[in-house]
Amino acid sequence: MGTEEPDRPRMGDQKDAGASSGNANPGDLGRRIAERRNELGLTRGEVAARAGMDASYLAYLEERHSAIPSRSTLLRLAAALETTVPRLEGAGMGWPPGAGSVPAGAPRLEALGREECLNHIRRGGVGRLVFDDERGPVALPVNYRMLGNDLVFRTGDGSIAAAVESGRQVSLETDHLDDALGEAWSVLVTGKAHEVDDAEELRRVDALDIVPWAGGDRHTVVRIVASEITGRVIRRSA
Repeated sequence: MGTEEPDRPRMGDQKDAGASSGNANPGDLGRRIAERRNELGLTRGEVAARAGMDASYLAYLEERHSAIPSRSTLLRLAAALETTVPRLEGAGMGWPPGAGSVPAGAPRLEALGREECLNHIRRGGVGRLVFDDERGPVALPVNYRMLGNDLVFRTGDGSIAAAVESGRQVSLETDHLDDALGEAWSVLVTGKAHEVDDAEELRRVDALDIVPWAGGDRHTVVRIVASEITGRVIRRSA
């Protein structure tokens, strides 16, 4: 297996770059490579060995925004990272989920039991908080974690805080869509939301390290005590 020099990309690499990614951002490409590698729990050396390249060249791709690898390099990296070139390049990042073509196969919709729902959302992530305000039903994204079987998140002094203060029921919907397979799951948690002000409860929430993607001052901690948890999954057979 050959090696590639980290600071002297081959002429072929530069020539093939346009063919490999029409509108990909090279800096974003490096971030996606590193993210996928970390998802798999692999070191740079392990991925480089899988792809047949020097670890120093992989570091160059991950850290240099100006790095533009060749098509063959991307193909080897995608195989080493158990993904595809379009996913490394961020294909469809500007599209909503499911905007591509419908995959082959017959879809089958199934209801999820409560424990199955909890298993899907146990790690936390991003969900949409659904509540009523002056406009009517509204859905806004929040970064949530699980505290027991309840959901907790941080928010600022906006419409979400007002909805929580009103005492009305809210719901939080979270899901995952696999565009390639045409399969998906969705979980809806409904219950009463309240602001957390108990010192011990706040300590437990702090330990969850909730970091809202939107940033800003989000000092209000909200807990949704789940009264109902339902979910659906779409599976697709050949």
